[in-house]
Amino acid sequence: MIYLVKEFPLSPLERIARKAGAERVSSSAIKFLREILLEISYKVATEAIAASKHAKRVTVKREDIRLVTR
Repeated sequence: MIYLVKEFPLSPLERIARKAGAERVSSSAIKFLREILLEISYKVATEAIAASKHAKRVTVKREDIRLVTR
């Protein structure tokens, strides 16, 4: 998953942190947030894939993601 880190932009994460109330956010904090979010996203995606396969589908649907995030 390391290869995904460089592809995911930092600026949207900084905007999210600022909207959440942060006046200043270090670049290392934003980079760490990116890593954590990608790890969580990867876990959700793999579980959603398993849910879609269990339903005998190849397409991951919104309902699969909703199911695994409850």
